[in-house]
Amino acid sequence: MSDQSAPSVTLVPVVDLDLIQRIIPHRYPFLLIDKVCDVVLHKSCVGIKNVTYNEPQFQGHFPGMPIFPGVMIIEAMAQTSGILVGLSMDLVDKGAKVFFMGVDGVKFRRKVVPGDVLELHVTALRGGGRVWKFEGRAMVGTELACEATFSAMFDLPKA
Repeated sequence: MSDQSAPSVTLVPVVDLDLIQRIIPHRYPFLLIDKVCDVVLHKSCVGIKNVTYNEPQFQGHFPGMPIFPGVMIIEAMAQTSGILVGLSMDLVDKGAKVFFMGVDGVKFRRKVVPGDVLELHVTALRGGGRVWKFEGRAMVGTELACEATFSAMFDLPKA
């Protein structure tokens, strides 16, 4: 007897840098995720950002006390959500663009510094078409660094 109430879950293996660049248009120095894992299509995923001292923002933020900028944490969460949407809507190699529509309830809880591995947990709250809404949490180990709710519009390619 099968349980028909159980939702089907589609897990995608680790999304590497090559596939990331085939989904979203961001490139160095503004590509802020190194890989994406734990993808559940239409639902959630986890982006990974290895924070390293040689990144250009640390020259000025701040000299002698490098801190990964909060707005870049939010952008990294957004890029992670772009991968979720790209995989969920079959947008690989289709040149789709993504644009922020809003960011709400942002809270920063911990500094992110070189040597940290930033885990960007994003969950789709609403989506399926051009406009999606997400909840994001940026973690360093077990510590919450940032949380936010954000929405984005996807400029889908013409059929």
